[in-house]
Amino acid sequence: MASFTEENYLKAIFHLSAQNEGKAVSTNELAEVTQTRAASVTDMLKKLSEKEYIYYKKYQGVTLTESGSQIALKIIRKHRLWEVFLVEKLGFKWDEIHDLAEELEHIKSKELTDKLDDFLGHPKFDPHGDPIPDAQGNMPSVGTTQLSKMEQGQKLTIMGVSEDSAPFLQHFDRLGLKLGLEVSLTDISDFDHSLELQTESGQNIRISSEVAQNIQVKARKLS
Repeated sequence: MASFTEENYLKAIFHLSAQNEGKAVSTNELAEVTQTRAASVTDMLKKLSEKEYIYYKKYQGVTLTESGSQIALKIIRKHRLWEVFLVEKLGFKWDEIHDLAEELEHIKSKELTDKLDDFLGHPKFDPHGDPIPDAQGNMPSVGTTQLSKMEQGQKLTIMGVSEDSAPFLQHFDRLGLKLGLEVSLTDISDFDHSLELQTESGQNIRISSEVAQNIQVKARKLS
């Protein structure tokens, strides 16, 4: 059974690998995400390798084994289900739930997780728009794209955010954005790549390129 710290490492490797399109994750990347010295990361990777949770070769990066991937998916499943519970049933705001879910995700009881899933009606996505793995570790199809990669003139629906820190989510709210909002991409600055969105009500919202990189959207067909 993986320890609390080992679970956090496996989850971090899973997320970084997804961001890297399946490529091996470097020690330095892990050190930055876990806020740990590279030497300590290397020690942990050796332990995870001995338990056959990861494939690891020095200077070549790390990838998850099947068992390591399954553990990571179980942690992610619990984290995202708890986030749904905290928002929908306890009334927390979406910028308040990440740290709480980080603690709750390490509860070991499979029965509790399954009952939580049943109680919530088997949600497919968490409050940030992230997909929730099912009990077998299968992820719902997302099919979204970074807003920063879209073209001027496109009609879009905001589907999720890839940054869940409180400052980002609070900034997102202040801009008047929300999941499910339908917008048109009316302008992309040649100078700083900032974007202007126009809502269906005609409101114009200017956002930075950094914010746009952390918003996931789907293109809508022109009517």
